[in-house]
Amino acid sequence: MSAGRSADGREVQIPLQQVAPSLAASLSVAPPITPPSHRPANPWPSSDPAASQGVPAGFLPLHGGFRDHFVETPEAKYCCEVCRLVLCQPRQTECGHRFCQSCIGNILSQPNPVCPADMEPLFKDKIFRDVCCHREIMALKVYCRSEVNGCQEQMSLHQIPDHLNVCPFFEVPCPLGKCKERMMRKEIPDHLSWKCKHRETTCEFCMTKMPLTDLQKHKETVCPAFPVSCPNHCSFSSLPRSELSSHQHDCPKAQVSCQFHRYGCTFKVSPHDPVYLLLRISQCVTHVTYILHYCTYCKYYALDLLCFFVFQGLNQEMRQHESTFAAEHLRMMANRNSLLENKVEDVKGELLERYKVLPALSSRLSELENQNDELRDKNRQMEQKLATMQKLMSSHSEKLLEVELELRSLRLLRDEVENLRGTLENVRTRLNALEQGGRSGTGSTTHTLAPLETQLNRHDDMLSVHEIRLADMDLRFQVLETASYNGTLIWKIRDYKRRKQEAVAAKTLSLYSQPFYTGYFGYKMCARVYLNGDGMGKGTHLSLFFVVMRGEYDALLPWPFKQKVTLMLMDQGPSRKHLGDAFKPDPNSSSFRRPAAEMNIASGCPLFVSQSVLETGSYIKDDTIFIKVTVDTSDLPDP
Repeated sequence: MSAGRSADGREVQIPLQQVAPSLAASLSVAPPITPPSHRPANPWPSSDPAASQGVPAGFLPLHGGFRDHFVETPEAKYCCEVCRLVLCQPRQTECGHRFCQSCIGNILSQPNPVCPADMEPLFKDKIFRDVCCHREIMALKVYCRSEVNGCQEQMSLHQIPDHLNVCPFFEVPCPLGKCKERMMRKEIPDHLSWKCKHRETTCEFCMTKMPLTDLQKHKETVCPAFPVSCPNHCSFSSLPRSELSSHQHDCPKAQVSCQFHRYGCTFKVSPHDPVYLLLRISQCVTHVTYILHYCTYCKYYALDLLCFFVFQGLNQEMRQHESTFAAEHLRMMANRNSLLENKVEDVKGELLERYKVLPALSSRLSELENQNDELRDKNRQMEQKLATMQKLMSSHSEKLLEVELELRSLRLLRDEVENLRGTLENVRTRLNALEQGGRSGTGSTTHTLAPLETQLNRHDDMLSVHEIRLADMDLRFQVLETASYNGTLIWKIRDYKRRKQEAVAAKTLSLYSQPFYTGYFGYKMCARVYLNGDGMGKGTHLSLFFVVMRGEYDALLPWPFKQKVTLMLMDQGPSRKHLGDAFKPDPNSSSFRRPAAEMNIASGCPLFVSQSVLETGSYIKDDTIFIKVTVDTSDLPDP
């Protein structure tokens, strides 16, 4: 995409294709044009990229109509009723007036829109696109949008995008992307040749190509062939940067230290020392005089030879120092060696101390790892229990809501019963009064007594019905209150002696517990007890049985019932010697198949506990016994 500028300074986005070779050739031979001091910009703003009707993005204006310079003045029918410019994407209203798409959109966004030409109300669903008018407008002749830059081309309005892609006078940005300058397309070669700050250039030392803005930094920091001076200010005033490190070893003005300086020797030899220079020059003066005597043109060679002798003197001085101070160097090395040996001994001692602590640390680490594993297992178990508790809480919350609803209905029933009782008392009072009046011989009371008796009987019947419903609601409330959903039943049996006598007298042979469940969507079960025994245990034992009941979710559960069942009589004394028995269900027994009736045949222990043990121990307290039934739910799959 390339861009021009509008009259108000905004940029116009225009599709810019690659410059064709023919155009590049024409640009290279075009006569240079001096740009004016102030160049008017193009008066066309950018358009919405989502322009319809196959028009390229950047061609249509964002707001209002076309601002192009038309060769002939357009007719009034091609002008918008709002902006008075040539229509852009024309829309026609029901009253026959034409508007630009953006202009009509602004009008429709107002409350109660009306046509500005005749003040008729406008409706969005009655405004349509005027394709014929659009085709005629796109065929109108216009001047190039780069006319202010010197282009004199004329073309149809729909040909503008294709022309601007090749127009040499159209303003475009620098093709390198980093440069912020804008220029006419024909000025691009000249700009890339010598004006652009980001044009590619070549380092004259290492011949590496780079942007012009990076050239100076490259020379000052990293160019390997850039000439630099010796930091010792020797006779080599300029040498490549890549050879500087090797020159440091051979520089005649470099300071030479004794090779035993790491052990503490401070001897150094420097060619800058005046005493050393005078000494070496006096030693070499004979050789230099001899050279100058036979070759008057060899003074430069003599100076180089003098430097050579000076450098050789450095080596001789260093060798003489090493031979003279050999014993001192050995002493320094011995001292350093002894220090190192002491440090090694100290390190050995520290390592031994750490080795002593290492077994304890390793054992402690193993203990911590074991504790960590245990904590992970406990955490996993706690997460499982938490998930189970959350499920139970959700199920209990639902049950609690049901209980609250039933309690509300129960309160209503109690209020109705109280009202009926009050009404009944009033009727009885009136009846007694009428009876007393009848006894006194009043004749009219005999006629009113019969309807009152009928009303009294009807109220008695209603009261009995409500009492039955109230008792049923109480029973359901008790069942819901004591229901268990984790496979465990705690059954509290009160009035043991009375119930035992009823069983002996054959009035109530057995008792059923409240239902309990293996889960909210699990099996439904209950317990059945014979206080005076059943079958082989009749008269001598307490018989306890397990019953599978028909539940609401039996269709989702596996059958037959296979969970382990544990029956237990709870000891209420301090010793807690509970009596229990457990069994695995027989899959072939009809007691553990899917119930077809309300409950299956009971299965359990006829000789669960003898009555002598039951009544002599601490299993009965306050005339109450506790029976516990546990169903294993560990391997029970979710429905």
